Amino acid sequence: MENGKHGDRNFAVSYLGVELVVSAILFLTGLAIIFDSQRMGAGWSGGNLQPGYFPMRLGILISAVSAAIFVRALFKRSKPAKEFVTNTELGRVLAVLVPTILYVVGIQFIGIYVSSAFFIGAFMRIGGKQGWVKTILVSIGTSVVLFVLFEVIFLIPLPKGPLEMLLGY
Repeated sequence: MENGKHGDRNFAVSYLGVELVVSAILFLTGLAIIFDSQRMGAGWSGGNLQPGYFPMRLGILISAVSAAIFVRALFKRSKPAKEFVTNTELGRVLAVLVPTILYVVGIQFIGIYVSSAFFIGAFMRIGGKQGWVKTILVSIGTSVVLFVLFEVIFLIPLPKGPLEMLLGY
């Protein structure tokens, strides 16, 4: 605690909360693996293993272990909840995580080059407090250089959006 302030000491997420959420997500992931393995065939056919045999067993193991972790976390209430991350730390992580998620989603709709320009521009402008001219020149310039490098020189196609299609790529 600095200067008697408690702002950073108020925790946003406890270890218990993280254990419960992560184990629940892993449990659901295991179930998804189990159901998809059954779709592919998870047994024996004609003396051979079907494609979903090993993934099915892995899904069962993931679900069982995550369920055990969930139950253990629920019943271990002997000591006070420990802080996993503070509000400040969580804010810093989210300041990078949220734009990165938007970038990845954006690639699917507007292509990697336009998404990259927005991503670089956002970090330069918001995180780096750079001026508009520098931000626009660097973000668009980087995307153009990457486009020429991958699409023209190396002939490696990357995910494109409507802009690249308008340009004939």
